[in-house]
Amino acid sequence: MYETLTFNGGVHKSEEIKELIEDLGGFILQESIQQMELVLNIAVPMEDVDKIESKASELLGKLSVAPMAGSEIAIVSPTLARHHLPHAACDISEYLREYGAKDNMIGLARGDGKGTSGITEEERSLIEEHDIAVFALGSFENCIKEKAFLYDNIDVPVIVTGAPYMNVEDLPGADAYVGGLGRIPRRLRRGPDIRALDNLVETIEKILNDRKREMALDAPLVPSIVVKNAIENQVKEIKDVISPAPVTSQLDGVRVKLNYDNYADKIANVDIDGKKLSELAEIKKSFMYDYILVKINSESSLIEDSN
Repeated sequence: MYETLTFNGGVHKSEEIKELIEDLGGFILQESIQQMELVLNIAVPMEDVDKIESKASELLGKLSVAPMAGSEIAIVSPTLARHHLPHAACDISEYLREYGAKDNMIGLARGDGKGTSGITEEERSLIEEHDIAVFALGSFENCIKEKAFLYDNIDVPVIVTGAPYMNVEDLPGADAYVGGLGRIPRRLRRGPDIRALDNLVETIEKILNDRKREMALDAPLVPSIVVKNAIENQVKEIKDVISPAPVTSQLDGVRVKLNYDNYADKIANVDIDGKKLSELAEIKKSFMYDYILVKINSESSLIEDSN
């Protein structure tokens, strides 16, 4: 089992902690450099966390647990149009990234009003490619309730946000509801706003931890971070991708930001402990820019297939 962590520190001597992570059999999930500040989202074996803590202290850096690292979150708003976009959605996205999340903003094509809003099968399938979906809705209770049909048939955990404080039981299909985050025509910088964002972070982390515990009972055949590392080492075209996180980790797979038609066979032939990736996972075309989506099989899925 791996622990996901975030290291914040200076660029000077940062190679030391990178080499230690590699020596311990860990992985760098994402690296970001801003001027002289380095941020690393990493995964290391749980029994070696103390060694990383010691090295971070030696380098005068800060180490924190990042349960969202290694997950991909969809932040869904009814539209991305200026007149309807809940202003909180952008701040939600920015805030979650501080906790190690890789998130994508998705605007539905028909969201301009509770009477005309809708969701297509393609939009639903795109949302379900993520680990969690956060539906950033508006400021009116009756509108939020009437839009429950947007997410009541989504197969991944759904968190709904809005301005009023409501019970999740009033929203069929939602796994959690977080109030205090509606259509606010300003940045979320005040005390109540930060508390609402912190509540959202805690809610997401709880759901992710619950999913990890469930997956431990029927674990993927290989950890997603091992698949990520293998693809990065064996597919040289990954180095030419300019999009952030060209191989994005998920709880049960990875998203590879290469064109499916051109590179699916190459991804399928990636070697992991003597087996082709296609023997361990389902490789399919993503609904996002025709990227490659890899979903790792579990032991129970192989048993079902054999039957």
